[in-house]
Amino acid sequence: MNILETISVQCPSCGEVMELQVDCEEGNQEITEECPVCDKPVTIAITISDNGVSSVEILAD
Repeated sequence: MNILETISVQCPSCGEVMELQVDCEEGNQEITEECPVCDKPVTIAITISDNGVSSVEILAD
């Protein structure tokens, strides 16, 4: 398993695709990032398995 993985998520407001670095050693995570285009917050739930990132979900605000 790579310690760092790159994931792509799409802003639910404007559709901009953002790439994020995920530290898999931190386990499951919920992070909030601002969209670089519309500046709205995007909350992302990341599930980590033994093989790295197993699922990514955009949470509604």
